[in-house]
Amino acid sequence: MSTPWQRTAQGANLLGPDGSLGVTIFEEITTLAARHGAINLGQGFPDEDGPAELGRMAQDAIAAGHNQYAPGKGLLSLRTAVAEHQERFYGLTPDPETEIIISTGATEAIASAVLSLTGPGDEVLTFEPFYDSYGAMIGLSGARHTTAALLAPDFMPDLATLEDSFSPRTKMVIINNPHNPTGAVFPEAVLTEVVRLAIKYDAVILTDEVYEHLTFGPRHIPVATLPGAADRTLTISSAGKTFSYTGWKVGWLSGPAELVAAARTVKQFLTYSSGTPFQSAIAAGLRMDEQFFTGAAATLARKRDILAEGLRAAGLDVYLPQGTYFINADTSALGITDATALARRLPELVGVAAIPVPVFCHPEGARRTRSLLRFAFCKKEALLEQAAERLATLKDRL
Repeated sequence: MSTPWQRTAQGANLLGPDGSLGVTIFEEITTLAARHGAINLGQGFPDEDGPAELGRMAQDAIAAGHNQYAPGKGLLSLRTAVAEHQERFYGLTPDPETEIIISTGATEAIASAVLSLTGPGDEVLTFEPFYDSYGAMIGLSGARHTTAALLAPDFMPDLATLEDSFSPRTKMVIINNPHNPTGAVFPEAVLTEVVRLAIKYDAVILTDEVYEHLTFGPRHIPVATLPGAADRTLTISSAGKTFSYTGWKVGWLSGPAELVAAARTVKQFLTYSSGTPFQSAIAAGLRMDEQFFTGAAATLARKRDILAEGLRAAGLDVYLPQGTYFINADTSALGITDATALARRLPELVGVAAIPVPVFCHPEGARRTRSLLRFAFCKKEALLEQAAERLATLKDRL
């Protein structure tokens, strides 16, 4: 691809075989859901707000006139809160002045890191399936996107062959943990092997941990806490998933000062800064007691189980996630091997919408995951119960 937009589109699987620009599967499925009045479990955003007190704090900040540019690094109050949060939960002690920046959601932090540290001739390794933003930014940077497969049923990499995905050109490894779209939570053995290989091949580790508090049993392990990882790891998280305020677009990036400075250099020419009145509210959110964080995960676990029951009643094989708010189901149990075709039929067929997992993959990975559908369960319980009832009719309607 000769132009930046084409590389970006190709990286996000948005170019057709003839080079034409297509719409995202998210847009396509959302349109179908609206047309048929379906429950949209495709896009991953909650259908209710997070803590009301945070909303009031943002409103108060707006009323008090905190509506101009925040510093490019973000408000010091939020950078300090991020540092306190990292120490409270993980024992990490980043410096708010030099080792943390606030971004316009995790998306901008990802873009800033990839564009500042990789380019033509480099390789960037992700697990596959992968969040589409990674592919888009790797394409825009001009680097080559390589992958290591996550294998059902637990969606873990094969540690015996993981090194085959590395090369002397591997400049960055991107880890999404907990993982979207599979719901996997990587154990210490997997993360330790990634760190070992990153050290061996002198690669930066970019770890996207936006679902860090949304795990159901397994403990979330930040990569930066592992031996040898801290000096080469950039950690990203955000307020959207933890606090259910996705539209506020408040994220952050932390790590070694020299790597953070590189990302900040690019970031200041993307948005410079954003969300001033929201930043102070999220600072308060990060200081909430531990009961809030554990309660959010427990609530999601109940929602996961409601939807899982409906998917099983539909005759699908269900891969119960250990984290995030996504659940995967295998349509091959019904004799259907093309989940993308089924996703286009589901809104009319049973009144529920989902996203096919192959869209998160390169061609080989798409073949491996061709029968998988991803459903989001970050919705009200009553809506999920209704979706489960509709899905239970799938076998009869096919």
